[in-house]
Amino acid sequence: MSESIRYLVEGVVDGSISDTELISWLKTVHSEGISETDTIALTEAMRDSGETLSWDLAFSELVVDKHSTGGVGDKVSLILAPALAACGLKVPMISGRGLGHTGGTLDKLESIPGFSVEMDSEEIQAQILDIGLAMVGQTERLVPADRRMYALRDVTGTIDSIPLITSSIVSKKAAEGLSALVLDVKFGRAAFMVELDKARDLAISMVAASKGMGITTNAVLSSMDAPLGCAIGNSLEVLESVETLCGNGPSDLEELVCIQGGLLLHSTGLAEDRDTGALMIHDSLHDGSALECFRKMVEAQGGDTSILDSDYSLMAGLGLIDTQLNATSLCVAGSGWVHDIDALSIALACQRMGAGRLELGDSIDRAVGAILEVQIGDRIEEGEPWITLYHRNEIERETVEGLIGSIALSDEEFQQVSRIHEVLG
Repeated sequence: MSESIRYLVEGVVDGSISDTELISWLKTVHSEGISETDTIALTEAMRDSGETLSWDLAFSELVVDKHSTGGVGDKVSLILAPALAACGLKVPMISGRGLGHTGGTLDKLESIPGFSVEMDSEEIQAQILDIGLAMVGQTERLVPADRRMYALRDVTGTIDSIPLITSSIVSKKAAEGLSALVLDVKFGRAAFMVELDKARDLAISMVAASKGMGITTNAVLSSMDAPLGCAIGNSLEVLESVETLCGNGPSDLEELVCIQGGLLLHSTGLAEDRDTGALMIHDSLHDGSALECFRKMVEAQGGDTSILDSDYSLMAGLGLIDTQLNATSLCVAGSGWVHDIDALSIALACQRMGAGRLELGDSIDRAVGAILEVQIGDRIEEGEPWITLYHRNEIERETVEGLIGSIALSDEEFQQVSRIHEVLG
């Protein structure tokens, strides 16, 4: 079947396979599945459908990347990539845009005034040689088969097929010429894969396909019931990322960054084990080296580095990005320990304010969003604010009503637990 898969992918690119034929095949894969061997063959054919990045043998073993299946407040990439570069790795991170209630790395980066995510392959390679880091969008010549297949999957209800998800994600990462990859596969009520077992199946499939491409790969299964960190919304998440790069980030966010970075440093031989690698990443966040790598990238890609000034604070940074926002705080009706915060309700509220898109062509307002004033495990008293919404116009009643019941309190002290459920690979 491998040869027929390669023939099909070639037909997707050159147009010899019609939409009707391709839709029929996609629906068959969605309903019946395909084997691990054929999933690897599909991934390889999609990788080879366009150009691939190549690297000097002197550092090809140091080229790494990460991928997340998406979540609410998930700004790990913005922190992890410069931290990895600060530790000696090369990171050609090619990312996507947000759709639905999940934010996209490109949308976050483009909230930095002047920042450009458009680079061709030669420019990406040159910047990696220069500063070890680039965060960009997919080029027209990289995995062209995926663009057509994804567009048809979107309109035919075949998005949630594990083999098709696997080949779409891994083919683009494999085209980057990676030595090692870490996958952050979310589960929970605000994740793409709500159920843990399905998230694990997806993680296993992606790890197998990545290894089939010769990439050392680990997957982290992490929970997405509550927002990650305190900021939700593109500009706000950039600003919280900068705070984290200054060593002042939320503990749950820093943990994910350090563990994923530790896995990559161990995979490439720069750390003797995951924990040593995690400590190296932690140190880069607290000694200024990761922030300096981020600054170099922002400058190289045309962004305004003033949000990285030494007297930086989150709210001051927001003023640099947009001074026309309104702020509305919501208060709790009782007192207690924060037991739960519903990520999905908050994401949908931000989407109603303009932070998200329903279709890839939709415009968004990158400045709007929300800041959690408390996290799980904190104590809050009646009448104190638990969330502040930053919005453009008068806030809609439906937006506020949608957040009623989004925070749950307990009479007993409650400790925040690790988001990391399992590490595979």
